[in-house]
Parts: sequence; C-alpha cells; structure tokens
Amino acid sequence: MQSLKISSVSLCVSSCPQEQLNSLEDLQSFARNNGSCLCVYNLNISSYTLNPKAAELCPTLPVPPSKSFPLFNRCVPQNPECYSKYASVLISMVNEMDVFHRILSGILAGRDTVIGLSVLALAFSFILVLAFRFIRTLLVHTLIALVVFGLLFVSGVLWWLYYDYRNDPSTELETEKENVKFLLGYAIFSTIVTVVLLSLILVLRKRLHFTVQLFQIVGKITGRIPFLLFQPLWTLVILIVFWVFWVAVLLSLGTAGTAQTTSGGQVEYRALSGICYMAWYHFVGLIWTSEFILACQQMAIAGAVVTSYFNRNKHSPPPHPVLSSISVLFCYHLGTAVKGSFLITILRIPRIVLLYLYNILKQKEGACAKCLFKCCFCWFWCQESCLRYFNQHAYATTAINGTNFCTSAKDAVFILEKNSAKLASISCFGNFILFLGKVFVVCFTVFGGLMAFNYHRELQAWVVPLLLVGFFAYLMSHSFLSVFEVTADAMFLCFAIDMETNDGSAEKPYFVDQELLTFVSQSNKLTEGKKHRSLRPFQDNEDGTELQPMT
Repeated sequence: MQSLKISSVSLCVSSCPQEQLNSLEDLQSFARNNGSCLCVYNLNISSYTLNPKAAELCPTLPVPPSKSFPLFNRCVPQNPECYSKYASVLISMVNEMDVFHRILSGILAGRDTVIGLSVLALAFSFILVLAFRFIRTLLVHTLIALVVFGLLFVSGVLWWLYYDYRNDPSTELETEKENVKFLLGYAIFSTIVTVVLLSLILVLRKRLHFTVQLFQIVGKITGRIPFLLFQPLWTLVILIVFWVFWVAVLLSLGTAGTAQTTSGGQVEYRALSGICYMAWYHFVGLIWTSEFILACQQMAIAGAVVTSYFNRNKHSPPPHPVLSSISVLFCYHLGTAVKGSFLITILRIPRIVLLYLYNILKQKEGACAKCLFKCCFCWFWCQESCLRYFNQHAYATTAINGTNFCTSAKDAVFILEKNSAKLASISCFGNFILFLGKVFVVCFTVFGGLMAFNYHRELQAWVVPLLLVGFFAYLMSHSFLSVFEVTADAMFLCFAIDMETNDGSAEKPYFVDQELLTFVSQSNKLTEGKKHRSLRPFQDNEDGTELQPMT
C-alpha cells in the first residue's frame, strides 16, 4: 500500500461498525463491545481518549457505517457510500501512475462525450446491419461513397488539427505537446489506410455487382432465420456476465489467505502458497472461456444457416432454427467448441507473454531484439487469424455432418482446398465490403469525436480517449457484421458440400437455391459440363442423397 502512495492502514477486524462513530469514545466503546480495534494495534484501547496522538493513530472521524453481508467468506458492504470511497481511493492510486492518470483524466473529463460517441457507434452498427439486410445496388454505391468521403475527410481533419495545434502559441503544457505528437501519428496512419483502401476499391470496382447479389442472397437467408441478427447482443450479455464473475473470483484470489499472529502480538495477513500460480490459471481461463463463448456463437449461427440451407421446401423454413441449433450445440457439440477455443488460447498466450517480456526489456534491448519480438508478434497473429478461419469452417462442417472437431477440421480443409478457386474470390470480396462497413462506422465515430473534443479544447488529454472510442466503434461494428460473415462462409461451405454430394438429378437433387447456383456460376464462369463433377460422398455413404443438418 505504501508503494502505491495510499495513506491507509490495513487492519483485521471481526466486524465492521453498523452505525456511524462520531468520537474517540465511540471508537473505544466499539472496540470493547465487539473486540475489533479500528486504531493501530500498538495503541491500547484504554488510551483511545488519553493519548494526544490518538487522532492520528485512529481512523478519520466520523467513521461511516459499513454494514456488510457474507459472500463466499468475504464481507461485502451494503452501504453504497463505501463503494464511492473505494472508487476515490482507486482514482487517487491511478493518479500516481502517469500513463493511467492521463488516460483516466481524459475519460473522466470528457465522459459525457465518450458515452455519447459509444452510443453513436452502436447506432451506426445497428443501422449498417439493417442496411446489409436490405441491400441494393444503390446502397452499396452509397456505402462506398460514404467510406471514401469519411476516409478523406478524417485524414484531412487530422492534418488540419495537427497544423492548428502545432502553430497554436497557447500550446505549452506537456500533455498538449503530446497531443500534437499523437495527432501526427494518427494523421500518418489514417493517410496510409486511406491510400490502401482507395487503391483496393479502384481495383475491385468491377466485381461490385457480384457483391450486391451476394448480400441479397445472404439477406434472404437471414430473413428466413428469426433473431439471427440479435446473436451478438446475447453473446455480449453473456460475456459481460462472465467478465463480472471473473473479476469477482480474481478479487477472491487476491484476498485468499490466513490471518496469523506475529511475535509482537499483531495480526498479519499472509497469502496462501500457490495463489500466484492460481492467478495465471485464472488468466488462462479468461481467454479460454471468452473464446469458448464466441465459438458457441459461431456454431449457433452456422447451425441455423445449415438447417435453413438443407431444407427442401424453401417457402416453408424450419421452425425456430436458432433455438434448434443452440439445443443441438449444448447436447452434442460443446466439445468441438472447447477444442477450437483451446487452440486459439494456445496461440494467444505466447503473444501475451512476449508482449509482457517486451514491455519489461524494451529499455534494455537493442534494435535486433525489438525486430525479433515484432516478427514473433506478427507470426503468432497470422497463425491465430488462419486458425480462426479454419475453426469457423470446422464448426460449420460439424453442424452439417455431426462429426467431432478433428474430423470436421480435416473435412473442411479438404473442401476448402478443392473449391478454393471457385469460392475464394467471392468470399474475399464480400469480406472486403464488410470491412468497409466497419471502416464506415469507425470513420464517422472518430469524426464526431474530433469535432466534439476540438470544441472542448479545455480537455487536455483527449487523444487517447479518442483512440479508445475508435477501438470500441470497431468492436461494435465487427460484432454485428460478423453475423453476415459467418453466414456467408457457412452458406458457401454448404454449397460446396452440396455440389460434392449431389449431382442435380432426380435421384440426387441439389439443396441449393437457383439464385445462389446462378450467382456462383456467373461469378466463376462455370460451364455446364463442370457441374457434373466426380461424386465422392463426404461421409462414407455411397448413395449420399441426403445430408444431415442440425435439426
């Protein structure tokens, strides 16, 4: 506590006062009646009212009531005032840490602006989901035009603010000078992103009409599945509940110990052996469980899409496909989600360890070591991204065939390898349009933040909160638009397996919509002869006319 410069004394008590103590006599009476000394140990109870330094050795009067109730062998205060005082102590601790002080001061000073921008990002994300649900050609052109306008405008505003702050004679404080440096970095990064995205838009403009058809087909599938677009909200609620529980367990681990009496008669709190290792285990559990919840969302969406795809009567969709997918997931396929999330955790933990070592050694290491660390970060990130992509298709294959994770991953790799030439370009361009949607949300949220923070120039540290707002906007847009991404990937995987298993004859008719079949054929310039490809059932059944979706 002293290293954090918090002027407080830690004491072990048998109970906390349930009524306010206004004088030293009240402290003395409470100590005699309850056996809990609120003053320092070396001050005798009878000396509370006699010692001239008792006011310094006892808590500041009045002592507020802190009635508590037991929870997991911990005392949880019932009075809200206790939490407010704890928050003030926490803020004073953070204020002693320079970096956290600047971030926290910027967020607290502009908390109304930060909350407003977060709500704006949420609203933009929801509007964009509805736009992709009912997408048309004009809407795609409008979206691309808005993204181009947003990129150019945000880059221009950043460069203008950098020039304005740099030539402002009132810029004297160190935080204001750091704001100028951050603005320069933001402007350079925004300009690079703008140039890259504009180049990609220019190159891929000829495939724009295919994108419109793709999202119309995906929108038709999502329209057949009620409440599919609300999956990210449910996942977010479950994640928040889990994170709150995780923090509560972390606090329990931090206070897990025994009170032992020292030779001087004082009571000293000592942590149990092995608690530090439990903290690492708890941290791994945070990553693994969070990834498991996200994997369950992907499997639920993929299962609902598979159920809708492998339905002969397209005009009569199956009832409650989302609930059916979730029930099958919990009954049969939780192990698949556990294995997939565990592989992601294995790759993420080395990245975190390397980041921890990099922060410790960054003042001592040379240029070669820094380059090596960054190469390792990049390698692990690429491996994790590839694994996420294959996991997503493995979940869809599990939903189709009902096989375990390893078998589904092998089958998914085989299908992707055999059909990559026909489906890769369609999927990649669809993902690029979804990425432009995320850029749209981030650009206009950051633009609103630039205008709001620049209007309130009395806020000294606003650059880092603006970065956090942009990151939150990207997370929100990614969470909502990921439904379309998972739906499109699962749909194309179902299409590839459908083509492998059936040949379109009366005995083995296709499950695919004529609209999707025409779209894929036009996109890849398929000839009529290529439809009759070799038939190798994906499962070991030779007749293979019917696949078994998650129903």
